[in-house]
Order: sequence, then structure tokens, then C-alpha cells
Amino acid sequence: MRVIGTAGHVDHGKSTLVEALTGTHPDRLKEEREREMTIDLGFAWMTLPDGEEIGIIDVPGHRDFIENMLAGIAGIDAALFVIAADEGVMPQTREHLAILDLLQVQGGVVALTKIDLIEDPEWIGLVEGDIHQALQGTVLESAPIVRVSGRRKTGLQELTAALSAALSDRPPKLNTGKPRLPVDRVFTISGFGTVVTGTLSDGVLRLGDEVEILPQGVRGRIRGLQTHKRKEDVAIPGSRTAVNISGITVDQVQRGDVIAHPKDYHPTGRFDARLRLLADAQAPLRHNTQVKLFVGATEAVARLRLLGVDELKPGETGWIQLEVVQPVIVVRGDRYILRRPSPGETLGGGAVIDPHPKGRHKRFAAETLTRLEAFERGTPAEILLQAIAAAGYAPLKDMVARSNLDPETARQTIRELHDSGQLVDIESKGPAILIPGSDALVTTAGYWDQLAMKALIELRDFHQAYPLKMGMPREELKSKLKLSTRVFTGLVNKLRAEQAVWESGPLVKLADHEVQFTSQQVQTVERLMARFKANPYSPPTVKECQAEVGEDVYQALADNGTLVQVASDVVFSRSGYDSLIRGVRQMMEEGTTVTAAQVRDRFNTSRRYVLAFLEHLDEQGVTVRDGDVRRLRK
Repeated sequence: MRVIGTAGHVDHGKSTLVEALTGTHPDRLKEEREREMTIDLGFAWMTLPDGEEIGIIDVPGHRDFIENMLAGIAGIDAALFVIAADEGVMPQTREHLAILDLLQVQGGVVALTKIDLIEDPEWIGLVEGDIHQALQGTVLESAPIVRVSGRRKTGLQELTAALSAALSDRPPKLNTGKPRLPVDRVFTISGFGTVVTGTLSDGVLRLGDEVEILPQGVRGRIRGLQTHKRKEDVAIPGSRTAVNISGITVDQVQRGDVIAHPKDYHPTGRFDARLRLLADAQAPLRHNTQVKLFVGATEAVARLRLLGVDELKPGETGWIQLEVVQPVIVVRGDRYILRRPSPGETLGGGAVIDPHPKGRHKRFAAETLTRLEAFERGTPAEILLQAIAAAGYAPLKDMVARSNLDPETARQTIRELHDSGQLVDIESKGPAILIPGSDALVTTAGYWDQLAMKALIELRDFHQAYPLKMGMPREELKSKLKLSTRVFTGLVNKLRAEQAVWESGPLVKLADHEVQFTSQQVQTVERLMARFKANPYSPPTVKECQAEVGEDVYQALADNGTLVQVASDVVFSRSGYDSLIRGVRQMMEEGTTVTAAQVRDRFNTSRRYVLAFLEHLDEQGVTVRDGDVRRLRK
């Protein structure tokens, strides 16, 4: 599940474009509709050409609401950067671009909107030239520019294709087993109670889970989950998720809070970070400056402590320690934005390096700066895990090479990660094969759990759609999951070992799935089986069975072994089939060979049934034909 976010100057057509793409107008507030201007976050969703459903967060473009924009833009997979053809690059265009760059939003598409208002092609060329110049050196430097009109709905197909391409090479959201939902909306629904929404990261949420609202520590339980207004039993990382929480009131949770499993995360009053001050900042940044911090959906007032320098000049990067007035939830690697409270100005941003430092650092202590430099690079285990997480899954030797670890460090790191369960050998060949030069396919525990969850959801959906089928064909499930044969086989073997799924021939099913007939279907089956009992060796044909009970019920009876089809239109009951097998074996043991006529006379049936049955035994390798006779295969 992916999420894209709009960005761009006010009145450049972001909301109109979202409505044209999705059919849903993201502005939900009456004031927004009246002023024709987005004030708060809006939400919609659409389906890409490859069938993937994505969420869209529409953010305000007006500079007065830039802080509302920051509550929604964190955590997106790609940006839909909107620039109007009649105005081109404007002040908020540049500020939104700077924010996307600071947050390192890697994917993106530039939508050149209101193209219907421009008749002069030279003007469009000039505007696109300005755009390329503005994007140079940013995360959107290589983003394609697509000309569109939201009002006339032109260029939408090309825009959708560009968005799909921008998302195609993005790896799945990391699943560390510790879900976080930064809350960006809170409301109540009559009869249900408190509902929060946000973009889920780092793990899955399930119906019935106990959750904790942080930083205050209030606990509740998940009563309902929805993604794009569709009820779900499980919400996965990267999805826009609405959570109905029982046991709490609407005034106990607010925008910026984090929903998580109890004890997974702990609030912090200070953290260490790397900061890049924007090149166009109005003045140098001095020690002890008061700033506004934006991380996830959280907005907090903080005091900035510069480490190693007295001031940071525009365009420079340095170490800081932020002390927040109210505790926040941050994790190493989280991206953040800093703004000056008054007058409002985006100062810069960067990444959280240490979310829980032991205390206040001595500002000019060399050992502190050395430790932070090392911590920024990460431990060998973190470096290797990050490489594997970025790839999804890959041969271990390739990941060791990408991590640039020496053989002995790599060997110790692999052992550490495997023993702690963080590194998964997909084909489960044992720890002995997990050496730095191994071709073993490996992945992270979080990614593996996410794959397993997706497989179980696909099987659940299949059972709901086809309740009379024993299971889903292996190849169909493999295609749905878009996995190689090696990875898919390892996944199914793991789920079988955990007794989560069962296999029957080419079919895979959930372990607890059973075909259940309705009372009316049970009656038709009983009538059909009575016909088989009355004439076990001259039973109804396949077509007659299907006419009696229906094709789906007939197939269910064949899948579960109640009926055994031996030819295109010949089928026996299981008891009749087993009786024929025993009888033919006995005849051959007594006389070595048998003819079709002998079998026909023995069971008082017709040549049609006997020939179909004997040819079936030949195909199964039970018998061998020699002219007009058959003998048991040795």
C-alpha cells in the first residue's frame, strides 16, 4: 500500500486535480469549499493501471497553513508536485520543494496544471525551463513534468502512468514488528466512538489489539480498522488507516499523538539529530534558539542546542540536540522539519540520530561529536539490515558487499542477526550456510512477516470469493504475491510448518478453511450420492452430476475426494472407486492379467465405464496395457 502527497503553491489546482484523478474532492470542511482553498488535510484514493490502490493526501498550499501541510506530508512514498502553467514557480512552490527535499521524499511527478488556460507554447516552454531549474539538486530533479488540466480532465492518463512509474521501484514499507500510527485526524462516529486516522508505519495493526496512545500513555483496544473506507482485519505498513478505538474518549487523543502497541515506544524529552539549514534561510542559526519541531504528524516547541559550533550559517549542516517542551515519539532515522515560530519561516531539517541520549551533551566535547559521527553511519548490524530491507530480499553475499563489511565483521554480524531472529534465511537451509559469501536468499524478519501476512490475506479473500473451492492454485497465489519460485516455495514451506496453511496437490488453503454447504446444497448432494449408492459401477455422468448439484458443488465434491473423476464424463463415488481398485487388483493377482470384458462382467457394468476406469489406472501407473489385456505394473 502506497501513499502520495500533493505539494505546491496555493490556488495551483491541487484539490481540483485530485478530484479529477479520484472522483473524490478532498476538501471536507465547509469553509474550504466556500473559500475554494484547502485549509486542512484532505484524503482520497485511486487505482493505478497495474491494479495497485494508492492513497492521496492533499495538503494546503497557502503559507498561512504550511504547518497543517507538514502534518500530512511526512511518511509519503512520492510527491505529486503541482505547478500552475499560468503562474509557474511561486514562493510556496519553493518552500514546499525545500520541505520535500529535507524529508527526502524520493519519488515524484510534477503536474503542470491549468494547461487549458495557455495558448502560447513558448510560454509553456519557459515555465518548464523554470521548473527544471528549481528542481535541480533536489530529490525531484529527475521527476517528469506532465501537462494536465484538472477542470477539463486532460493529461490524466499520462499523469497516472507517471505516478505508477514513480512508485514502481520503491521497496515495500519496512515492517519491524512495532507499528506506529501518527494521528493526523481525530473524530467520533455515532455508535462507534473514537476514530483516528494516519499513515501506518513499521508494523501491522490487527482487530482486537491493545494499543497505547502516546505520549500520554492512555490505553484502548482496536474495535475496527478501515483502509479507503473498506473494513480490514489487518492494516499493513504504508496504508492510510482509520482506527476505531474502544476504551478512550475523543478528548484523550489529538493530532500528533502516536498509536502503538504498549511498551514498543517510549516518549523522549530530547534527541540528537543532524540538521541542514536551508541555503535561503534569512539568518544564521544560533545556539539556544527556540524552534517549532515537526516530525510525523507532531508539532512541538523545542529549544535547539548547537553542538561543536556557536552558529550554523545558511546552507551548512551540523549536529544539534533538541529539547522539547512536551515529550515526543521519535525513532532513529525519522525525518523532521524545523520552523521559526515568528515570523514563520522553514529553517531546515534532517534525520534523528539518537532518540534517547543519556542527557545533555557538553557542546564542544570531542568524544560526543565522534560518537554522533559513528552513530550516524550505524552499527554493522544496522548497516546490513538496512541494505537487506532496501532490497526486500537478495543473496546474502550481495548484501554483504553492498554493506562494505570486512569478512570477519560480516560473519559476526550475520550470526548476531540470525540468532536474534532479525535475519531470515528464506529457504531455511540452516545457520551453517549463512556465511558472507553465501548465495542463500535472505530478508528481514519484518519483511518476511509482511509477506506471510499478505499471503494469508490473499488466501482469506480467495476463500471468501470461492467458498466451495478447497483452495487457491499455487501458481495463482504466486502470481498475486509477485514472487520468484524460490521465495514463494520458502514462504509456503514456512506457513506450512507454522500450520497456518495446508497444501493439497496444486492447491493451497488456510488451515482452518473448510468447504461448507448450505442446507439446500446438502439436500442436493444427498440425492446425488443416493444415485451413486444405487449404481456404484454405472453411476451418473459428470454432466448429470453438475445438473443435479451445480458445477461449483460438483467441483467441491471432486476436490474433497467424495467423487473421483476418471475421464471427461465418467466419475465414481469414493467407495465405488476404491471397490473397483480392490476388485481389479484381486482379479490380476488371481489370473495375472485381465481384459475389459472380464472387468465388465465382474462388476456388472458397461464397457464405457470399464474402459474409462482401466485407462485411468494406466495413466496412474497402476496397470500396464499389453494388447487387449492389462497386468499390474511392477
